[in-house]
Amino acid sequence: MTGLIGLAATHRRYVPYGHAHYAGGLLDGAYVLGLFGDVATELCVRGDGDEGLFAGYEQVRFVAPVRAGDVVAATGTVVRVGNRSRTVRFECVVVCRGRPDRGVSAAEVLDPPLLAVSAVGTVVVPAAGGAG
Repeated sequence: MTGLIGLAATHRRYVPYGHAHYAGGLLDGAYVLGLFGDVATELCVRGDGDEGLFAGYEQVRFVAPVRAGDVVAATGTVVRVGNRSRTVRFECVVVCRGRPDRGVSAAEVLDPPLLAVSAVGTVVVPAAGGAG
């Protein structure tokens, strides 16, 4: 089980304009938390052969905005393994950002990427040999 520590997964996604929730094309924080849930599911499948269940967050920090037209990368890394629980450290970075100030379809790669959200969460998987 401790072999799961360091297991990581990253999902990249273009943020469509239809997902904008606030003025300025801003998204609500729940959008990124949903991405973290998808990443956690992949980690559980890879590590335990089960989708697992998200038990909760210990910490969530919204550091910078996510906007429609961004390309984001959400990464989760297993940092602690219990009997049935897995603690995961998450980060979501903006890797590309739309630049409507330069033109309707203008965009740029952010180098370095912009940290938007960080979190620590716990997922739970069935006991070894058990069904979920």
